[in-house]
Amino acid sequence: MSLVTGQTKRSVVNPGDDAAQSTFSEVDDKDRITPAMEFRDVYLSFDDRAILKGLSFKVLRGETKIILGGSGGGKSTIIKLVLGLLKPDGGRILVDGEDITDYNEGQMMSVRKKIGMVFQEGALFDSLSVYHNVAYRLHEQGVPEEEVEPEVRRMLRFVNLEDAIDKMPAELSGGMRRRVGIARALIGDPKIVLFDEPTAGLDPPTARTICELAMKLRDLEDVSSMFVTHEMNNLEYICSEYAVVDDEGKVVFEREGERLCLINSKVMMMRDGNIIFSGTDESLRRSEDPYIQKFLRGH
Repeated sequence: MSLVTGQTKRSVVNPGDDAAQSTFSEVDDKDRITPAMEFRDVYLSFDDRAILKGLSFKVLRGETKIILGGSGGGKSTIIKLVLGLLKPDGGRILVDGEDITDYNEGQMMSVRKKIGMVFQEGALFDSLSVYHNVAYRLHEQGVPEEEVEPEVRRMLRFVNLEDAIDKMPAELSGGMRRRVGIARALIGDPKIVLFDEPTAGLDPPTARTICELAMKLRDLEDVSSMFVTHEMNNLEYICSEYAVVDDEGKVVFEREGERLCLINSKVMMMRDGNIIFSGTDESLRRSEDPYIQKFLRGH
């Protein structure tokens, strides 16, 4: 993964000429105009139950889209549609500008290579060591072992788990398993990462660590992501802080508003297959919708 400044994804409080120039050059980059993911009027039903009712939204390059909502609202269904595990009844789904709606399994395999997937429980292979779990995709692709090991170590360093490389999943805490799952999802440097309830069941400090990894991907690696969650703490972390590299080369997290204002994290709230909110976390908190206010209070 290459290190980028993330300058273009934030609004600078005191912009200098360099920052302005960086922003303009980013806007002129044609590749960034194409959304990383896009749903166009997507419908899906199971039997007689409507799951998605004409869903339309975009996830821009380098943007984190936090998808909120109660259970059964359609959040995880969106991820399955992006991966081609489900097909919509109507509408179109685009990944990286490519219409994948009618792709068969063979065509979807090439699309999935662009995508990292972080499951709720980490979904590790219990019979494989941390090393072989993270290396799994590369081994499947027949990558030579001398190339696999440095890549696995690099990903484990990213999630601060290189010391656990020889451990088995049973020896890891729940939070460590999730971090190994993230390392595995990042093999091959995907520019799209999907998080499906990645902090469910974790204590607050561990959940915070998972959110910090998502912020590092967004701010330092220019990764586009969907972050499906029902936990408000995740929203607080991801939408109010950003990752930067300090003068000593260490990654630190700063609060929004001290120097920069985040513009690369947006919130989408689902209810009964519909989008009932789309915008910034500040706008969400100001909403007078009774359902949203009840959700924000954790009821």
